[in-house]
Amino acid sequence: MKVLVFGATGALGRRVVPLLLARGHTVTAVGRSRERLAALAGSGATTATVDLFDRSAVLRAVSGHSTVVNLATHVPGTGPRAFLPGAWREMDCLRREASAIVADAVLAAGAGRLVQESFALTYPDNGARWVDERVAPRPAAYNRTALDAEASARRVTEGGGVGVALRFALLYGGAEDGFTRDVLRHARGGWLPLFGRPDGYVSTVTHDDAAHAVVAALHAPGGVYNVADDEPLTRRALAGVLGDVLGVHPPRLPPVWAARLGGSLGETIARSLRLSNGALRTATGWRPQYPSGREGWRAAAAAIAAVDAAPARRAGTA
Repeated sequence: MKVLVFGATGALGRRVVPLLLARGHTVTAVGRSRERLAALAGSGATTATVDLFDRSAVLRAVSGHSTVVNLATHVPGTGPRAFLPGAWREMDCLRREASAIVADAVLAAGAGRLVQESFALTYPDNGARWVDERVAPRPAAYNRTALDAEASARRVTEGGGVGVALRFALLYGGAEDGFTRDVLRHARGGWLPLFGRPDGYVSTVTHDDAAHAVVAALHAPGGVYNVADDEPLTRRALAGVLGDVLGVHPPRLPPVWAARLGGSLGETIARSLRLSNGALRTATGWRPQYPSGREGWRAAAAAIAAVDAAPARRAGTA
């Protein structure tokens, strides 16, 4: 299979490309970081830089490929920056405009299949109830364009191809990931930096498990699929897990009212979402390596500790 991956140098893309190559696919990796593209080229992928807002350039890139994976995103960092007005403007443009251009190119070039990134935090608060794809989304102001991206994938299906949209839970796990490091750093300091009720559910998935889900989606029927671990944890349970992982007292949770200070982003983070991954498991056989945050956060902390210890080891042998 000839696969084109937009966003190949991002947290998911640079995991997806080696997985595709290992399965014998021919891969074209498109990204913005030339340094990271060079690393992907070394693994056997063809690489390119493409302006996702240039229709002609996107069509040329898509031509000759049987499958297109669009993972192009722009997350405005972690911490206070994400709450600033306009912080998500570039992400909105990618999901609303670039995704539509990619879908047009898939249809025009006859690529056959589009796998499109989306976001599961568009669902409404559902308390302790399981949330599957039959629940109607209720996005906040900052993430409503996730549904525009899904509409582009759906248009591919309606045009005779296969459009798959993957609604990712909160992603974490990589040593290079700012969100993962921030959560662990704050937890060591005694706080869990997640708004919401202590008994509300937080659905997560590691970058590695999400990357395997993207590859599995190459064989899924058209539609929308949740990508989350098997056992979402309540915020109280997650705090306990982080305390155990770090060997500290369970971090305290922010007061429930604090979510209002974060605007639409704070309100979204505070929702209780117990996501079901059953549809993707049934359709593709995908299974997360880390069934819950109990295993995933321990692995993430160990990976970060190993990366951070490496310079010290090198210095000791210099």
